[in-house]
Amino acid sequence: MASFARSSLLRQTLAPRAPFLQKNVGVSQVVAFHASSKKQILPPLPQSVQGTMNDPAPVPETHPSEGSYHWSFERLVCVGLVPLSFAPFAAGSLNPVMDAILCSLLVAHSHIGFQAAIIDYFPPSRVPKFRATCNWLLRAFTLTTAVGLYEFETNDVGVTEALRRIWTA
Repeated sequence: MASFARSSLLRQTLAPRAPFLQKNVGVSQVVAFHASSKKQILPPLPQSVQGTMNDPAPVPETHPSEGSYHWSFERLVCVGLVPLSFAPFAAGSLNPVMDAILCSLLVAHSHIGFQAAIIDYFPPSRVPKFRATCNWLLRAFTLTTAVGLYEFETNDVGVTEALRRIWTA
C-alpha cells in the first residue's frame, strides 16, 4: 500500500512540472512523428504487365555459370578456405604454392561476395548504368588486389609468413 501511495504522490507532485507524465500527452506526438512524409531515394519501378495477369512467370534459360553450378563453385571456394586458413600455421611449413592457392581463393571469394551484393541491391531495371559501373569497379579492384597479392608473394615474404610475423611480434 505504501508503494502505491508513493507512486501516486510522486505523479501528483511532478505533474505540474513535467507534462510528459500526463496520461494522453505523447500519443499524438508519436503518431505525428511516424506519419512523416516518406522520402524516396529512387523512383518506383515501372508497373507494366506483359501478357495477362494469369500468365505464369517466365522460366529463364539455363546457363552453366548460373544456378546450381555457380552455387556449387561458391561452396567449394568457401569450404576450401577453411583448411587453407589453418594449414600453414598448424603444419609449420610455409609453402609458396599453398600461399598462392590461399590468395587465389581469397580473391575469388571476395569477388563472388561483392558481385552477389551488386546483383541483389542494384537491379538492372532500376539503375542499369550504376550497376554496370559497380561491376567494372569490382573487376578493377579484384584485378588490383590479385596483382598486389602476387607482388607480395613473389617479391616479399608472403601472406602466411607476414601473418606469422605479426602474430609473434
